[in-house]
Amino acid sequence: MSKPIERVEIITGREHRRRYTAEEKVRLVEETMQPGMTVSAVARLHGVSPSLLFGWRRRMAEGGLEAVRADEDVVAASRVRELEAKVRELERLLGRKTMETEILREALEAARPKKHALRLPSPPRGGSR
Repeated sequence: MSKPIERVEIITGREHRRRYTAEEKVRLVEETMQPGMTVSAVARLHGVSPSLLFGWRRRMAEGGLEAVRADEDVVAASRVRELEAKVRELERLLGRKTMETEILREALEAARPKKHALRLPSPPRGGSR
């Protein structure tokens, strides 16, 4: 006997991207891990791209349900803290360099001599010299 159809999806007009809930993703990934099932077989059975299923499997292995729900890679908390510390250090250095630039600009303006408009005598009227 064949399996009952769980979901029928009719796409009319322009195709659109299907959205899967975290529970659907987990269910499909777990189905790929059943004895005798392959990712390709599950993908064909449910009309899903095998590469999509492989991506969900990888995310599940790396970060579990949260990674699948966010549809993003999982980064270790220690790496996040390390990168945040680096950002703080770079922001501090940027602030320091900005202040140095402003001080140097002010010093340069103060050191420049004021240019006074020099008035040359007007040539005599009448064109004779």
